Amino acid sequence: MKTKNILIIAAHPDDEVLGCGGTIARLAMDGCNVYTLILGEGVTSRSEERDRNKKKKELSGLKKELKNANKILGVKKTYIYEFPDNRFDTVPMLDIIKVIEKVKNDVMPDILFTHHHGDLNIDHQITFKAVMTAFRPIVGETVQGIYSFEIPSSTEWNMPSPATMFMPNYFVDISKTLELKIKAMKEYRSEIRKYPHPRSLKAIEIIAKRWGVQIGRKSAEAFEVIRLIK
Repeated sequence: MKTKNILIIAAHPDDEVLGCGGTIARLAMDGCNVYTLILGEGVTSRSEERDRNKKKKELSGLKKELKNANKILGVKKTYIYEFPDNRFDTVPMLDIIKVIEKVKNDVMPDILFTHHHGDLNIDHQITFKAVMTAFRPIVGETVQGIYSFEIPSSTEWNMPSPATMFMPNYFVDISKTLELKIKAMKEYRSEIRKYPHPRSLKAIEIIAKRWGVQIGRKSAEAFEVIRLIK
């Protein structure tokens, strides 16, 4: 059987861990080739104006954290781009799509994970739209499954409505890889917050256990099936 290529497309460093870190580790352990594509730089939106020179040290540190975290999870290769943090709406959509298509052609993924369309964060919303455009279901498309993940402190913070709510219908048991997810998240020292913030280590564990309880497992990650071809 052909080894599956898995691609995770996320807007910011740490989104890949928060959204599906346990699943990444499990897939890597199962022998899949797992790749991550991080579109945005992170950090610069925390200042009044985007100034990459002033944030040079922080950006460099975040990139190092990203590489360390992905290594822990067993990611085969990480593609890093630097679209402006929380300013994806200032970039032509086509530019983002072209980057995704470039990585797509390199990886030729069988399975894809990305953001939920109803997230509060504008970068997450645009990432989802760009992904759906880049992976249009046309002849020759390799992707057989597209799944969207939640990001604590973004997905659940939007106004709840049928159009925006995260309603998972696919779950992955991460009972054996939750510790790796937590270990990877610890690398993101600049992104971790104190409990009860959703991006605290304790909250991440609680969320995983909550989804686990819902499916009769110790821990799980939840996803919405966007497209599944068999």
